[in-house]
Amino acid sequence: MSLVADIIAQDPVGMEQLRAARTLALSDWCIAAGFVRNRVWDHLHGIAPPRPPADIDVLYYDADDLSKETEARHEARLGKLMPGLPWQVRNQARMHVWKGLPQHKSTSDSMIHWLETVTAVGVRLEPDDSLAVIAPLGVDDLVNLRCRPTAFGRTRRDEYENRIASKRWRELWPQVRFLD
Repeated sequence: MSLVADIIAQDPVGMEQLRAARTLALSDWCIAAGFVRNRVWDHLHGIAPPRPPADIDVLYYDADDLSKETEARHEARLGKLMPGLPWQVRNQARMHVWKGLPQHKSTSDSMIHWLETVTAVGVRLEPDDSLAVIAPLGVDDLVNLRCRPTAFGRTRRDEYENRIASKRWRELWPQVRFLD
């Protein structure tokens, strides 16, 4: 099991959230972004239990249904299963629009168009309870405490820098090196 999967597997709260998301039976799904990044960085900084993420980003890919209403129904279902959590369910088949890009081909394809490499990592709980790590840009930066922009993030440098500052990553995880 990869280090990322091992860290997530050791977190009973995260595993419960993954079990809840799995009940939606979404196509090409994972929970990504802060759900993974924060847990890995907290673990590597010796912070236990991990701090809760600001939101729980459930990603999926369904090119046949691009409605926000479907996402809202999924969020409501998760809210009933695990009330009070900041669920955000987003169909990656429609996330290209606000970025001015061609439609993404998959959940993994959409993640390469995020701002930083360490956020473009997700996990999925498979039917056999194993964890699949979805990391189109790899996990090396994440597990080696390095943060750098993706190729897409380099085209939006101000957004990248503002995001890091607004989320206080330098303060929360002082061992992380921020690279160009």
